[in-house]
Amino acid sequence: MRFVDPGHDAWRAAGDAAGVQPAPGCLFTLAQWQTVRERWPHDVAAGVSVPNDADVEGLEPDLPRLGLVVLRFPVWTDGRAYSQARLLRVRLRFAGEVRASGEVLVDMLPLLHRTGFDAVELRADQSLDSAQRALRFFAGHYQGDVHEPRPRFRREPHFAASSSPLS
Repeated sequence: MRFVDPGHDAWRAAGDAAGVQPAPGCLFTLAQWQTVRERWPHDVAAGVSVPNDADVEGLEPDLPRLGLVVLRFPVWTDGRAYSQARLLRVRLRFAGEVRASGEVLVDMLPLLHRTGFDAVELRADQSLDSAQRALRFFAGHYQGDVHEPRPRFRREPHFAASSSPLS
C-alpha cells in the first residue's frame, strides 16, 4: 500500500478541463473526463476521480487509457467505494492505481487492501505510523480477496482422511 502525500503527488487536478493541454498526471473528475475523453490522446495516461455513487463499469472502455482511478469515501461509514475497487480489479481487470481518498481512516486499511486499493490518501488527522501497523494486524484471512481469490481451506493442504477425527 502506498501512502499519498497530497503536497508531493504526481497527479494534479485538471482545473478547467476545456482548456487543459494533454500532459501526464492530469486528474479529472468523472464529469470532466467525459468532456475531454474523445480528444484526449490515447498515449497520455489520465486519472479520474469517481464519486462513490457512480457506476465504475461505465469506465470500462477507457480503462486502458487511465493510470489512476481515485475512489472517494465521503464519510468513513459509506463503503460503496470498496465495491467499486473490487469491480475495477476483479471484473474489469484494471491494472492501474486505485486510490482511496476522502474520509479514510487507519482502521479501514486492511479492507482497502483486500478489495483492491493500492494507494491511499489518509484523512489529515490519521497517523502514518499507525496506518503502516494496521496493515500488519492480520497475518491472513479465511475468505478470498482480490489478491488471493481462494478461501483458506482451498489454499492449505488438507489432512489425510485417515487423520480426520471423524473417521
